[in-house]
Amino acid sequence: MIEQTLDIPTKDGATTTFIVHPERDGPHPVILFFMDAPAIREELRDMARRIAAVGYYVILPNMYYRSGVMEMKDLPPLPEAEARARMFEYMNSLTIPLVMADADALLDFADRDPAAGKGPIGALGYCMSGQYAINFAARWPQRVGAAASIYGVRLVTDTADSPHLAAAKAKGELYFACAEHDQWAPLEMVEALDQSIKSRNLNAEVELYPGVHHGFAFPQRPVYDKPSAERHWERLFALWKRNLS
Repeated sequence: MIEQTLDIPTKDGATTTFIVHPERDGPHPVILFFMDAPAIREELRDMARRIAAVGYYVILPNMYYRSGVMEMKDLPPLPEAEARARMFEYMNSLTIPLVMADADALLDFADRDPAAGKGPIGALGYCMSGQYAINFAARWPQRVGAAASIYGVRLVTDTADSPHLAAAKAKGELYFACAEHDQWAPLEMVEALDQSIKSRNLNAEVELYPGVHHGFAFPQRPVYDKPSAERHWERLFALWKRNLS
């Protein structure tokens, strides 16, 4: 495996980005991996490595670079409630237009790297970033072959770029994995998303993971559920095999 951490220029500065891909048999299809709210950490790098190990060029950018933040563990320690409030402040500093501008810069970088494939790409977002993965598929319908939202938030809103509306603009296959117990995406939101997808007959699936909580796929979380986490990996690898090979 080849790993590198690079500062990739954007219109607002530069985002420190972890890139990993196999050493041999390239170029490999690109997976743009959007982080969750707790920011870049080794847990996410390990997930990127797992994806890369089966034949992908994975890009994991720091989305909080505008705030001067890389990893939460490097920030001054705060009591739990204050640390959580700080995390939400960083999360709420992002908007879909800002993240799309960054994603454009990352795609441009990948297009110039011989190790990255030039065919269909994948987009993956957890938690706060599910909406970004789906919107990127809508922004680049001819390039994004598949996009996945894993326990994404704000799935159905009254904005024009709500994921349930953006999904109709994508041409690639979409996958929404949702936790049964999720205060950030309650069951009524999941049901509204599913109804919207089905009413438009879109190339998309909404799958409810029973008995699990928001964050179930992250090994370092107390809510980690290994069987469901492994199911989500199986779904992702099959999704990409169908659409990016």
